[in-house]
Amino acid sequence: MVMTRKNSNSKKFVFLCAIFASLNSVLLGYVYSKSVVTICANYFADVGVMSGAILFIQEDLKISEVQEEVLVGILSIISLLGSLAAGKTSDAIGRKWTIAFAAIIFQTGAAVMTFAPNFRVLMIGRLFAGIGIGFGVMIAPVYIVEISPAIARGSLTSFPEIFVNLGILLGYVSNYAFSGLPAHLSWRIMLGVGIFPSIFMGFALFVIPESPRWLVMQNRIEEAREVLLKTNESEREVEERLAEIQVAAGMANAEKYEAKAVWHEILYPSPSVRRMLITGCGIQCFQQITGIDATVYYSPTIFKDAGIRGNTQLLAATVAVGFTKTMFILVATFLIDKVGRKPLLYVSTIGMTTCLIGLSLTLTFMGKGKIGIGLAILAVCGNVAFFSVGIGPICWVMSSEIFPLRLRAQASALGAVGSRVSSGAVAMSFLSVSRAITVGGTFFVFAVFSAFSVAFVHTCIPETKGKTLEQIEMIFQNEGEWNRQELEMGDIQQLVQKE
Repeated sequence: MVMTRKNSNSKKFVFLCAIFASLNSVLLGYVYSKSVVTICANYFADVGVMSGAILFIQEDLKISEVQEEVLVGILSIISLLGSLAAGKTSDAIGRKWTIAFAAIIFQTGAAVMTFAPNFRVLMIGRLFAGIGIGFGVMIAPVYIVEISPAIARGSLTSFPEIFVNLGILLGYVSNYAFSGLPAHLSWRIMLGVGIFPSIFMGFALFVIPESPRWLVMQNRIEEAREVLLKTNESEREVEERLAEIQVAAGMANAEKYEAKAVWHEILYPSPSVRRMLITGCGIQCFQQITGIDATVYYSPTIFKDAGIRGNTQLLAATVAVGFTKTMFILVATFLIDKVGRKPLLYVSTIGMTTCLIGLSLTLTFMGKGKIGIGLAILAVCGNVAFFSVGIGPICWVMSSEIFPLRLRAQASALGAVGSRVSSGAVAMSFLSVSRAITVGGTFFVFAVFSAFSVAFVHTCIPETKGKTLEQIEMIFQNEGEWNRQELEMGDIQQLVQKE
């Protein structure tokens, strides 16, 4: 009875830690929603519908179209700098306090934007917010990976992706709730509301512990043991985990764990580290170059090209995309530690490829009729569903759990930079590429990238379900063990039957 109660308490504690660590991801989604609304505004503004913060900023501060594009597009560029800096910072001050630092930076940016008297000050606030988001996006998965037990690590590490979508939803709600206010107040309140998740994060710091693996790296063994006692189900398991972490930390400390040594190992990797970098950075890039941000950012463009004309219908179709994305991330959370990473990635990448080909053919050959519109909506919703059930959340899980302790923070940061660069490149080139080769042709290009991602999953992604972080490291070090990770087709068939 006592053991059952302890098991329950440890699970609840880890669950709360994962939720609190993911709060910064709400901020990414919240700010992201303002960018999505900007795209939608291009279609709704001509009939006088004042929707989204950017429209009120245009009216109040009299910014130009170029300034609007810079205001929206700068986020991805600045957030990648934050992600890159977060790696070294988290190694220096710890995972927990890096999360706190991210919240403070974002709060500063949100406050500056809320009271900005002109475009220049607004951009300064946007820069702070972007850096804070970059820190938060990188450190949350690393912290959750390091504090979670192996049996639930995949589900818990997918929480940040869920919270990103929650932030998008909150952004849409705030746009609607405050749109009736005067222009000089509405956009300031819309942006200022983004401060609240950071405030909750401040309270969370009194609850969440430091990462036990970082504590071991600092030779704070007893503190690490206390954390492991809270997050694991038995003292025997605690001692086993602590021994594994100490071995891994001992290897890092033997190399003095200096930043120069870390980057030297990343830039001149051993065969095992090279495999890790290919897997971690590759899955981050494939997550974005298959066009998910273009699908979400420019869903009004897609649906308008398919033949939808009414503003109400455009909005309804866009909301359907967001709802589908959120619901299927929840499905992934339940399946990732039961089915495994690799089967879900196969289903995800194959499904996305099919939907992207279908969308390309529909936009190119089906014209503007009702059948074409229905197929376009189905293809877009199917694409975001397959993304959310697999590569969307699993990308962050894999890139945080595969690297050894001595490299984890900075290698994960490098992967996050790859994700941000790929995302920005796709989002900023979509309209120009679509004008050159049509929207249908653009999605055919995304389908080709998605097909390559299937091959990438087959050759470069091992199964990590149920393994400790130290065991995962051994998979990459032992090529024979890697080969034994190959997925059998029966696993995929079993997954399809479950769904």
